[in-house]
Amino acid sequence: MDIISTVLPENSGVFITPELDKHSPEAADYLQEKLAIQSLAALMADHPDQVLPRFVDLAMQLTGGISGGLSLYESDPSPGVFRWCFLRGTLAPFDGATTPRNFSPCGITLDQNAPVLTTHPERYYNWVADAGIALAEVLLVPLYIGETTPLGTLWIAADEEEHFHRGHARVLTELAQFVDVALRIRRTEQRLQDALEQQQTLTMEMSHRLKNLFAVTDGMIRISAKNADTKEQLADALSGRLHALASAHTLVSRDLREVGREPRASDLRALLLAVLLPHESGDGYANTRFTLEGPLIACGDRAINGIALVFHELATNAAKYGPLTTQSGSVHIGWAHAQDRVVIDWIERGGPSVPAPPAKSGFGSTLVKNTVLRQFNGTLEYDWSPDGLTVSIGVPALALKD
Repeated sequence: MDIISTVLPENSGVFITPELDKHSPEAADYLQEKLAIQSLAALMADHPDQVLPRFVDLAMQLTGGISGGLSLYESDPSPGVFRWCFLRGTLAPFDGATTPRNFSPCGITLDQNAPVLTTHPERYYNWVADAGIALAEVLLVPLYIGETTPLGTLWIAADEEEHFHRGHARVLTELAQFVDVALRIRRTEQRLQDALEQQQTLTMEMSHRLKNLFAVTDGMIRISAKNADTKEQLADALSGRLHALASAHTLVSRDLREVGREPRASDLRALLLAVLLPHESGDGYANTRFTLEGPLIACGDRAINGIALVFHELATNAAKYGPLTTQSGSVHIGWAHAQDRVVIDWIERGGPSVPAPPAKSGFGSTLVKNTVLRQFNGTLEYDWSPDGLTVSIGVPALALKD
């Protein structure tokens, strides 16, 4: 359980949870409670996104509160805040407001993991008083997903003292437990859906890579044949490039990490050289078609796959459609720091004229876009000029260290 030890204001007269046993309870309406659970279950099946707001509505109906809402916990930045959501009743205008994690009844409710009753919290919490809020009583119950993940609290306010009793705390706790189960089911379904979508993406990516592999291999044979004087030279050149291509494909592998494998580390230049080597036309780098320019930048294990994936795709496209289809074509890759970001430019020259960008994006272009924008939270710009394609990629420097 995420315990941050919010300080309980002793002798403040604000926290009166034991009074729940002293207040006169009404007769339990078990039919109404059953209907409330059924209502939540129906929503969970058809409209799971409406479970939480409906939870607030039912809580107010079952307790007779004048206002209610959820205080959802946001942990970042530490120690976090509570954000008021789905507010109903008199406090509805405060929807979206935030309150401190370590200076609020919600924090204490999460820490105690039990119902909490307060009276006139504005007497102790200045942020309540500053908002012009006066509450005779507030009943709060904790919300956890499972036993360790704090979601926040449900709270219901009353306009008179001695309103809430132990029966109210019981029914709200039972509703909270149902919401916990419902949210866990929803999370499990979402994980399964995400896994299915990822598997479909990987299948499409495998098909795409196989097509590219054959296209690049064909280009290698043609380029190697033009530069070789004997069949032995052709065999040596082609064998070396095929081995380099295999190494590049290892870098762009999207398989799960092997258990116990040490994280990889590389600098950006070495990583780009490994990816681009299969597309060289000269022996080694004596007659290189690529120029690389930029400072030493370390790349972490996760970043290696993303960077390799992006530049393998750019190089493959250049070999299929761009400057690497000609004898004189070339590519310049330059990178530099720009404040807290790294900007990498891919500049193609000497290839076939491309008057306009493609009418639609293929899977490879989508893969590049998703990797840059989603994995690295970066930026991606294409400039289709008559001289050749320029691609500018900007990524947070910290993302490359991951």
